Amino acid sequence: MTVLNDVPQVSAALVGARGRVAELHGIRAQAVAGPSEKATAAQHAKGKLTARERIELLLDAGSFQEVEQLRRHRASGFGLEAKKPYTDGVVTGWGTVEGRTVFVYAHDFRIFGGALGEAHATKIHKIMDMAIAAGAPLVSLNDGAGARIQEGVSALAGYGGIFQRNTRASGVIPQISVMLGPCAGGAAYSPALTDFVFMVRDTSQMFITGPDVVRAVTGEEITQNGLGGADVHAGTSGVAHFAYDDEETCLAEVRYLLSLLPQNNREYPPCVPCSDPAGRRGEALVDLVPADGSRPYDMTEVIGEIVDDGEYLEVHEGWARNIICALSRLGGQVVGIVANQPSALAGVLDIEASEKAARFVQMCDAFNIPVITLVDVPGFLPGVDQEHGGIIRHGAKLLYAYCNATVPRISLILRKAYGGAYIVMDSQSTGADLTFAWPANEIAVMGAEGAAGVIFRRQIAAAPDPEAMRQKMVKEYRAELMHPYYAAERGLVDDVIDPAETREVLIRSLAMLRTKHADVPSRKHGNPPQ
Repeated sequence: MTVLNDVPQVSAALVGARGRVAELHGIRAQAVAGPSEKATAAQHAKGKLTARERIELLLDAGSFQEVEQLRRHRASGFGLEAKKPYTDGVVTGWGTVEGRTVFVYAHDFRIFGGALGEAHATKIHKIMDMAIAAGAPLVSLNDGAGARIQEGVSALAGYGGIFQRNTRASGVIPQISVMLGPCAGGAAYSPALTDFVFMVRDTSQMFITGPDVVRAVTGEEITQNGLGGADVHAGTSGVAHFAYDDEETCLAEVRYLLSLLPQNNREYPPCVPCSDPAGRRGEALVDLVPADGSRPYDMTEVIGEIVDDGEYLEVHEGWARNIICALSRLGGQVVGIVANQPSALAGVLDIEASEKAARFVQMCDAFNIPVITLVDVPGFLPGVDQEHGGIIRHGAKLLYAYCNATVPRISLILRKAYGGAYIVMDSQSTGADLTFAWPANEIAVMGAEGAAGVIFRRQIAAAPDPEAMRQKMVKEYRAELMHPYYAAERGLVDDVIDPAETREVLIRSLAMLRTKHADVPSRKHGNPPQ
């Protein structure tokens, strides 16, 4: 067999059915092998896997079915007509993760640097359409150099088609973007439109304009990782939901996330057998949360004590640490958990925390995941920067997300819940199905000290001993309006529960709410705060 113009040619003696089969196997072998061993070695030298190696790690062994393996571009000019590799730099198809169908496309950096051209884009469009039609998750393994410059506007139009499909699939099927190499310019908007973004430290970067452009325009000197690396997007910009040290760990966590998500918006997340007893008492919870509202504690310890086997997946762990968003299970059923984190900024709500929690609640609502809200919030973060930065509209995003959600919603007030932040954190008045509280809860317009200073300002100022009078008024206000049963007496809390019984109460409540149905007004869509 000889090779002419990249296509294996079968000798005349082999022409016929068997010869054509041999020809097919030869072409497929060439497509799977990629451009050259040198290109593969160069990819490995960067600490990166090839597209097919990544797919093997993501999907169940032997389950991958490739689509359009033999696709080649038809562009000409700038030397393209002499270089027409199979796959055109992107591997597309479907397989399974824990037996459930998942669609995937993976850029092959060894071919044209993974750059997107017309044929390349058409392959991605097709697999996205297939994922939407089949109602199955879509995972993109991104490692590309942006648009293929030699193909001009045809390449740019390809991105438009991807963005349009990302938007059409939003809230219909889970979309996960895994950043395993560079992603610059307009290409970065596709991951931003998806539900979750994973990044690998040192090897993946995302930015609209690179360091050279930044230097030319602003004079700032910065590296690619400093501008758009994994830790930057996971901790500063909030673009990335997860960041890992290597591709193997990253792809294993993508598999875990998929196990917590439904196939589409018409299904429920998979429920698994649970060996952790539903009635397990959490005696440690009483001591984990200090009665003194000014003392911090780690809310993750509370979550670990409540959920099945102490396991949960925190989303956006490094960004807006004053609020926690996590996926976990209670009684084998997947739940989304939103919780204030008193160990960071005292658990206040600010601009970033509001955005983080709002999008998480919207994701849970889209994919039929009940939301559990653990409340210990002193209010919104005060300050000129917050007000000028639009804390009003950003806080309204979280309020809108909760009010708009139709999935089962359970709120639990652990300690304090003050002011507008109490309302925003899924209070009963905004539509929470059930609201519980621990015996040390304090629900009020503001803390007792601040309230007493406003209400009894004149009495305190006129008293012979203002400080003694202030302390007296604080005690009186707390006794009258902030005792643990004030809200329960008025029907704003469904029950005050023993902290040790929290897990059992939540699991029983979720079981009751499993068949919840909410009628919503007929509308094209809402107009949420921006």
